Amino acid sequence: METNSRKFTTVEEYLATFPASTKARLQEMRDIIKKAAPGGKEVISYNMPALKQQGVLVYYAGYKGHIGFYPTAAPIVVFKKELSAYKGSKGAVQFPLDEPIPAGLVTKIVKYRVAEDQKKK
Repeated sequence: METNSRKFTTVEEYLATFPASTKARLQEMRDIIKKAAPGGKEVISYNMPALKQQGVLVYYAGYKGHIGFYPTAAPIVVFKKELSAYKGSKGAVQFPLDEPIPAGLVTKIVKYRVAEDQKKK
């Protein structure tokens, strides 16, 4: 997959660049995120899929061995204990492609971001 040289305009365009197995995992992540924030609008931001309300709630992206999930810094701190099983950084988490996506945890994080975003109104 060579996403760096291409500018995506839709999530479908982005997903189409991945092998079927990775695409299925990305679609699963997309569905979890959309269900957790039904009022969100899908956008491409920083050339990756994101869900936006007032501002961007979360981003996600596909890589060779993992799905990158970018909920911003605050949820990483708030859910630190639950995220400790995964590689990550200040604003990112890596969910390995060979493990189930922790749907409950992703849902909690997205709902946390929705609440944070509501406070900006």
